[in-house]
Amino acid sequence: MHAGSTAARPRRLDELTWTEVAALGRAAPIVLVPIGATEAHGPHLPLGTDVFLSEELAARAQRALDERSRPSLIAPSLAYSVTEFGAPFSGTVSLTAEAASALLVGVCCGLVRSGLSRICLVNSHLEAAHVGVLRAAVAEVQARCGGTVAFPDHTERRWARTLSDEYKKGNCHAGRYETALLLCARPELVHRDVASRLAPNPSDFLAAVRSGAGTFGQAGGPEAYFGDPAAATPTEGEDLFTRLVTMVLTTVEETWPPPEQHPPAP
Repeated sequence: MHAGSTAARPRRLDELTWTEVAALGRAAPIVLVPIGATEAHGPHLPLGTDVFLSEELAARAQRALDERSRPSLIAPSLAYSVTEFGAPFSGTVSLTAEAASALLVGVCCGLVRSGLSRICLVNSHLEAAHVGVLRAAVAEVQARCGGTVAFPDHTERRWARTLSDEYKKGNCHAGRYETALLLCARPELVHRDVASRLAPNPSDFLAAVRSGAGTFGQAGGPEAYFGDPAAATPTEGEDLFTRLVTMVLTTVEETWPPPEQHPPAP
């Protein structure tokens, strides 16, 4: 984990040998797959913001699963997907929906083939086309290779309403919401001096999209941010991560209910 953290080191699939994975596989671990995109996040956050947030959420979810005696592994992150809204900005790498789907389904089926059939998609990139790829993958992986995929979905109403006011308004790309989270996940990557000088951007991103906007610029975000990044604090980020961990844990336990706990025999 990052500086100042005393948490146990995450158990990552790519740091294990195949024999270690084979031994762990017998316990049917839940494989947490961090997912994001490589896209512009204002002048104050890095291109990998969504990936870094998903990696932090996966690590926190793993610790919470440990407390429930649920074995898990964190898979290598998927850092490329559909991000057409950020495509005009330098460094953004957008895939077609078909390419993103093929990548995601291929990775999931590869995990299943290797004996890891319980997969949880830990996502922080919320572009609608990308979320659609993830939703479709849940069924496609089941049909193609027999794996079970859980998708804790921020955009599902029951979870969206638990998050911040900025998130619920939809103007949260690189704003207060994501900046607060990154201040907890990777504070050294936040350009705080730049963020502190950014004026709030009240442009209604969702309304612009409904009216046909296809890029952040067209939606009223010429610097690829919306909301109020200057107002972000690590305290708010910690609260948001707590809520997001609850989202992941609840979805995991709905997909794979924990074994019944029987009282000891008298």
